Amino acid sequence: MAITLKRQISEDEKKRIIERFGRKCYATGHEIPENEEIQYDHIKAFADKGVSEIDNIAPMCKTHNLQKGRLPLEDFRIKLRMNEFFEKGNTLTLKDELLFFKEKGDINKFGETVYFEESDSNINVEINSKKYSFQLHKCPTTGWKYFYATIPVEVINSDDDEDEEIGLQPRYLIQDKVFNLYRHFQKHPVIQPSIARVHNNKILVFDGQHKIAAMLWDNRNIFELKIYLNPDAHLLNKTNIAAHDKFAQTRFYSSIMVSKLGSQFGKLFDEYKNSEDDALKSEKGFVDYLKISDQLTNGEVNKRFKSFLYSAVLDEEVNKLSRLVSKTNRSSDEYPITMDMLSKSLFSNFLYLTPVEEDLASNKYLREQEINNLVTLFNILDEEILHQWDFTKPKSDLLQIKLKRLIRSKSIMSWSEILKDAIAAKLDIFDADEKAILFYRELNDEDFIKIREIVRRLINWSVWNLPENSDIDRILADNKSEIKKFFREKGLTTGYLMGAPE
Repeated sequence: MAITLKRQISEDEKKRIIERFGRKCYATGHEIPENEEIQYDHIKAFADKGVSEIDNIAPMCKTHNLQKGRLPLEDFRIKLRMNEFFEKGNTLTLKDELLFFKEKGDINKFGETVYFEESDSNINVEINSKKYSFQLHKCPTTGWKYFYATIPVEVINSDDDEDEEIGLQPRYLIQDKVFNLYRHFQKHPVIQPSIARVHNNKILVFDGQHKIAAMLWDNRNIFELKIYLNPDAHLLNKTNIAAHDKFAQTRFYSSIMVSKLGSQFGKLFDEYKNSEDDALKSEKGFVDYLKISDQLTNGEVNKRFKSFLYSAVLDEEVNKLSRLVSKTNRSSDEYPITMDMLSKSLFSNFLYLTPVEEDLASNKYLREQEINNLVTLFNILDEEILHQWDFTKPKSDLLQIKLKRLIRSKSIMSWSEILKDAIAAKLDIFDADEKAILFYRELNDEDFIKIREIVRRLINWSVWNLPENSDIDRILADNKSEIKKFFREKGLTTGYLMGAPE
């Protein structure tokens, strides 16, 4: 019979707990030094009706016991493991989590081949040498067949882009969402199944990956799915994106949508460029073709074109500043820059966002140079100041205050316009049409020396360094016209960026 404990446990009970767990912190399994105090806590929280029995008590180091705050011990333990996984990057999907679990020994395998055989109104499925039969349904609009089933983790994978094929997975995993769902599913049912398709005898999940990702942390290994058999992948992809963008109650995470649409556009654009025919090929020709072939509106095709350009600029392999760009449509201390901010500032001022008519094979087609030029500008901003962004520093840190002022949403929108005018003047570009394609040209090292000097003038403007709660902090919460007026009055002008005194 279990011994019922009070909130304070005896020395004998502590000894029995140590005999069970060893002198190891339950949060991570690390050894607790002999000279360090051991603390004890409920594995299942006392406040969540966790019983006060020694089977529900575990040792903790003082540091982790303080860090866990009000979280139940087991949830805190999962949170630390989840942190380890999400440190791998910002573009992780269910496949990455499955691989992480396999490497840690939590699952044996995933993404295994499955064999299917249709029989009348049923589908026979062979999984792990066992045969199952499920009722087939048919979509009245498309005629696609699908079935509902409870599927083991061994044969599940994420519908990612692979082998030159466009996957249907429309988003990346968001850590907070995974953790909150993990806690939610401990007490609540999963109301809707995740959705997958069969492709090359694989079951690929493209909707509801957060549900599966969350339940994996709670040691679940079977999942409810709605599974399509051989759907039109192109149409299903358009439907899936529309579901997350047009018709969702909460709009799609903008940077993720940009990445997805940009990737799709890029693959189709490459196919268009490499098609063997004698017709002149141009950006405008391609978007006109997409409007007809995919029945897209002007707004939809322009969104895809812009996403293609934005994704190219934010390539993490070459753009140092991309590490600060949020994967969601909201900024955070760690990721202070959003896609919306960039689209209304640096992108709108330095990218020519209209599809050009130049022959893609001619030396007049300079889109790659434009993208490289903007990447260089981003890297200059990072090298000169933004590499010092550190969200772990106290809010009173003067350098971090300056950085926050620089990259506040309306601030960056305002000074980007001044920066563009200064760079154009420094490069002797005054014609309005030429300024519209400011970076759509060949720029050399000497040009970027001039541009770097202008950026240095921008970041050395004295008003950025004013004490906390100065006028600038109030003004930066105002509208853009008021901010630009304030900038002019305080000396942040095109002339100043080009070398004039404040």
